[in-house]
Amino acid sequence: MHIGGSHTRTFRSSRLVMPDRIRGRRHGAATAAVTVVVSLLAGSGCSTGESKGAATTSTGLAAPKPAPASPDGPVAELTPIEAAGGPFIGSAVGVDVPDGYRQTEYTASGEATGYEAPDPLPADGEWTFRPEGSAAYRTRVLVRRPEDPEAFSGTVVVEWLNVSAGLDANPEYASFEEEIVRRGDAWVGVSAQLIGVNGGPVLVPVPGVDAFTGKGLRSIDPVRYGTLDHPGDGYAFDIFTQVARAVRDVDIAGATVDQMLAAGESQSAIALTTYYNGVQPLTRTFDGFFIHSRAFAALPVVGPGEMADLAGSMAKVPHAVVLRGDLATPVLELQSEADVTGVLRSIEARQSDSETFRLWEVAGTAHADQHLLGPMADLLDCGSPVNSGPMHLVAKAGYAALKTWAAGGDAPPTAPRLATDEAGGATPTQRRNAAGVGEGGIRTPPVEVPVEVLSGAPGPNSSLICQLMGSTTPIPPEQLATMYTSAADYQRRFDAAVEATVDAGFLLAEDRAAMAAFASPERLG
Repeated sequence: MHIGGSHTRTFRSSRLVMPDRIRGRRHGAATAAVTVVVSLLAGSGCSTGESKGAATTSTGLAAPKPAPASPDGPVAELTPIEAAGGPFIGSAVGVDVPDGYRQTEYTASGEATGYEAPDPLPADGEWTFRPEGSAAYRTRVLVRRPEDPEAFSGTVVVEWLNVSAGLDANPEYASFEEEIVRRGDAWVGVSAQLIGVNGGPVLVPVPGVDAFTGKGLRSIDPVRYGTLDHPGDGYAFDIFTQVARAVRDVDIAGATVDQMLAAGESQSAIALTTYYNGVQPLTRTFDGFFIHSRAFAALPVVGPGEMADLAGSMAKVPHAVVLRGDLATPVLELQSEADVTGVLRSIEARQSDSETFRLWEVAGTAHADQHLLGPMADLLDCGSPVNSGPMHLVAKAGYAALKTWAAGGDAPPTAPRLATDEAGGATPTQRRNAAGVGEGGIRTPPVEVPVEVLSGAPGPNSSLICQLMGSTTPIPPEQLATMYTSAADYQRRFDAAVEATVDAGFLLAEDRAAMAAFASPERLG
């Protein structure tokens, strides 16, 4: 079915958790507290591989050589959803379709393959998956693409929708939206997992969305989604593959798809870890992967009808899992300060940069923050304001860099790792300076020239959800007086830090103004 058909629906729905875009220094296009949540993570994992190696780029590391052509395989059948109303997606703000874009929602159906995987899965990520059984599926796909075929860039980013709060959410779209639109890219959100479609246990309850969490699309809107049916998370990987093939095989927006990227945050990043290590070697479906806020583990491979038990599998994982190093497909992994030393313990899966891998760790950031939560941040009682840092601005730079890299251009810049301290074999902790700001890592201007401590560490309330939110703590005026001679001194240093971040490749030039809005010279009087 032609994915670029005439079916268009611009929507604003009270069912979408929160309405409208909020603009301002702290809140941008955001997703629901849905993202927020991954915490309870997952299994580990094993496979065959593409060969690695590539020409050296100006970064000093090599760009990946082109992967072999993707083998043929089953393709999802896409059928536009014609029911009245609008699509459901867990999103705090930014639910409107951007100007110049068309939104279409589809059912995606077919016969998905499950996988047999070694148990336990090897720590090096070089896993061998084998097809194991099949099952019918009917899920949901949401597409946003340019209205004008001439405006389409040829790049499609396919997001594995996040279900950690018990409903489908699109945190990557919330982070990338401005960059997607200004480049003319297309975005595809896939309801890949069981709980988003059929419903099921909620891993991390989020305030304000009780009416929807754990219900699944079929129960949330039976008229629109009543025919959907998911056979279990063991089939999620092939469902994701078949949807991507369908998008690549038709001309989206009347133009050829030149590049297809996979993206996912939190639990979805954990799923893409499994996909990259075990499925990408078999299907070679994607040209690049954006893995955002993963844990030390990977999503477990489960049987028919089963939901991936992240909480249970995390407790059983015998070792951390890295991303395999023998594929030609490039990966950019983006980690917040909270991800590295917090409950996700991604520090245990740290690996060195290579010709196909980049790791960006960002100081003073949290797994989810005020940008993703929007007004829902005020509903959380964490004892202090949740993190208000510019992680989404770094994410956009990473997304843009991955696109260039996957197309055969220069690799993204290498980034310093966060500085940590180890204490008696315990999980390392973030090293902090005299002001309490984390050291090392990518340092955005609000971290390098601070008037408040942006931290991945939670406030006084250490509940699971608050551990993912980080904190924002004002630096006392008397301490600020020892750090800056005047408001003008502060502003000059902040402006210089903005330019340095652009020059380093961790901030897009188009986002200078958005980063500059984080300055607070009024704190200096």
